[in-house]
Amino acid sequence: MRKTTLLITTFVFCWLLSGTFATAQPMVKLTNYTYSPQRASIGKIVSKNATQPKVKLIGESAKLFKIDRNNNLLAQKAFANNNAKWHDVVIEFAITGGTKRDTMRIVKDQFIQNKVIAHRGAWKNTGATENSIAALHHAIKLGCEGSEFDVHMSADSVLFINHDPTVHGVPIEQSQSEELSKMKLENGKYLPTLEAYLKEGMKQNTTKLILEIKPSVVSKERSIALAEKVVALVHESKAQGWVDYISFDYDILRRVLELDSDAKVSYLKGDKSPEELQRDNFYGFDYHFSVLQKQENWIKEAHERNLTVNAWTVNAPNVMDWLLERNADFITTNEPELLLQKVANLKQSAGK
Repeated sequence: MRKTTLLITTFVFCWLLSGTFATAQPMVKLTNYTYSPQRASIGKIVSKNATQPKVKLIGESAKLFKIDRNNNLLAQKAFANNNAKWHDVVIEFAITGGTKRDTMRIVKDQFIQNKVIAHRGAWKNTGATENSIAALHHAIKLGCEGSEFDVHMSADSVLFINHDPTVHGVPIEQSQSEELSKMKLENGKYLPTLEAYLKEGMKQNTTKLILEIKPSVVSKERSIALAEKVVALVHESKAQGWVDYISFDYDILRRVLELDSDAKVSYLKGDKSPEELQRDNFYGFDYHFSVLQKQENWIKEAHERNLTVNAWTVNAPNVMDWLLERNADFITTNEPELLLQKVANLKQSAGK
């Protein structure tokens, strides 16, 4: 009986994995999901099998955009003065036996560039609960370049935002979403789902959403399933233009890139060289500052290899200064107010 149960469980889990894989793979996609009035070219429309699909624009999209012979999506002059924070581009393309329509959301690139990533949102000095939607709102209001948050998966494959694998002692991975959705944070709000978090974060276009995929405490298979589920939800939510991915699990990030080769992924653990990250097409690294202090040459090497440099979790003023002096691209901190002031002071000094 035990053996039969194990076989059934394994079959169901594999079936869920294959379903997630299928959902996470869009038939066509853009290589970039942001636009700027100063830049006509947005991104290239490609298919998942690397062929060039025959695509046409539908409805209002045909008036605002065009597709060139290489399948590059271009903004028409009529779109240049569009004040919307984002716009849905409707396309139609051929599939076996007919045609299919899809919608791609492109976000106006007004994302701030000040290096400041609020760790679990802006919570320490605001009274908000870490990893809450309120902490995200505070990070946006402060004007942080990004707001970091952590994602776990329930036993029935619903994605929740929380740093630890447990909430009030309850293990997320071994619990049903119905139970977890009734749990409240210290601020009295319910434990947020990733779906709700993305929906809230996509209401603005100034602060990036830095999504950390937490490795499973149960198995590597669940870690990969979590990565697939996360990518699928980001695509279903049309949030590609807002989201960057980070993780301590290298295999998780490699799986993200298998599902979306243009995703921006950065590794957290600190045991991979810039050369290895470049080889695997990573966006950059996001290492503990002590790793970079020991391997200072990695900062320069990363920039030479067109990789981004981030450091966590930097709360000490002298460490902030050390990283700013070495032109780190991002600094993740529980003290975003302090780091924002340091960045502003540097900018002011440079302008004198």
